[in-house]
Amino acid sequence: MRSLRIHPHLHDVFGEEQPLAYLAAILLFGAGVAVVFALSTGSMLADLAWWRAALALVLVLDIAAGCVANFTPSTNDFYAARPRNRWIFIAIHFHIVLVALLLGSGIAAAVVVWAYTIAAAALVNRLAGREAQTFVGGLLTAIGLTGLPLLPGLTPAMMAVSGLFMLKVLFSFAVDHYRTVPPQDGQASKNGGHG
Repeated sequence: MRSLRIHPHLHDVFGEEQPLAYLAAILLFGAGVAVVFALSTGSMLADLAWWRAALALVLVLDIAAGCVANFTPSTNDFYAARPRNRWIFIAIHFHIVLVALLLGSGIAAAVVVWAYTIAAAALVNRLAGREAQTFVGGLLTAIGLTGLPLLPGLTPAMMAVSGLFMLKVLFSFAVDHYRTVPPQDGQASKNGGHG
C-alpha cells in the first residue's frame, strides 16, 4: 500500500507516515460526519453566527477524523513512543464542551461526557504496557456509550458526536493498540507512561 510521509507539524494527528488509503478514509469519514451533523442540526446551525457554526463543524470534523486516525499504526506508534505527548493530548481534549458551547445546547451533558471521558482515559493510559489496558479501555468505553442516552439535553446529533469523542479519546487514543514501539523519552512503558 502506497504511503505518504507526514509533515512534522501534523505528526500529532497522523503520525510520521500514513498509507494514502488510510488518509483518504480518515478525511472522508471526518467530512462525512460533519456533513451529517450539519444536516441533522440545520435549523440550529442556521440560527448561529456563521463563525460559530463553522467552528462547531470544524470541531466535529476533528473529533470524527481523529477517532479513525488514532486507530492507525502510525498515529498509535507515534504516541506509544512519546508517553508525555499522550498525556498532553488527553488533557487538551475539550472539544465536546466547545461544540456544545458554540451551539448553545446540551452544555451540562457535554461537561459530563468530557469529565467521564478524560477521567477514564487517564486511568486507561496509566495501564500502558499492561495486558488489561485494552479490556479496561473497551469496558469503560462501553459503559460510557451506554450512559449517553440517559443524559438530558443531548440532541441525536450531539449524542453521536459525544459517542465519537468518547471513542476517540478513551479507546482509540488512550489504548496502545499495537504495542510495538518502546518509549523514546526514556520512560518504560510498564510505568504507565507517566513521568
